[in-house]
Amino acid sequence: MRILVVEDDRILGEAISQRIGRMGHGLDLAQTGAEANQMLALQEYDLMLLDLNLPDMTGNQILQNLRKKHSSTPVIVLTARDEIKDRIELLDLGADDYMTKPVDFGELEARCRALLRRSQGQAQNTIEYGNVCLDLQACTVTVKDNTIALKQREFRLLEVFISHTGRVLSKEALIEHIYNFNENPNASVIEIYVARLRKSLQGSDIHIRTIRGLGYLLEKHHA
Repeated sequence: MRILVVEDDRILGEAISQRIGRMGHGLDLAQTGAEANQMLALQEYDLMLLDLNLPDMTGNQILQNLRKKHSSTPVIVLTARDEIKDRIELLDLGADDYMTKPVDFGELEARCRALLRRSQGQAQNTIEYGNVCLDLQACTVTVKDNTIALKQREFRLLEVFISHTGRVLSKEALIEHIYNFNENPNASVIEIYVARLRKSLQGSDIHIRTIRGLGYLLEKHHA
């Protein structure tokens, strides 16, 4: 999944980015409101972590503009404010969750997982499709209750496929979900990951079909 961190404190922003990055998600860091708005105009994100106190504008303005564009991107606000009226204002502006600083990284990871689950229509930390089950917290995959070994990017790629069943996903769309702005992978890297996933999923009842000229489609084997 692709996550945007908006935080003007470079040390904190990089610490959050490293922590979330270890979860295997594509991640971008903006330190000003202008940078954040530019990234939001170019890229659709699966989640945004938003600081309120930015040097050029408030996080409230970014959130308000985002919702005016009818974007459903989940937003966790990071704030030093702890007044009830502040929380009400943030939720009314369209925030999905908030955390007061200093943040606990373990709790932040859990809240990220919860919002990503909710945005995908999942109530649990697991996603199932056919006889394949992804545990989003443990980052493990099982096929018929047998654990299969996947590297982190392969796991996230499978998560993207299962979260978008019924949709053909282009190589460019897949790259956008799992890589950062400062990474420039060749589209052929997706072919490599897809080939590895196909091999790993040989014992399952799902497969990744190539739609020539368009991309890939995850589907179940026909009985």
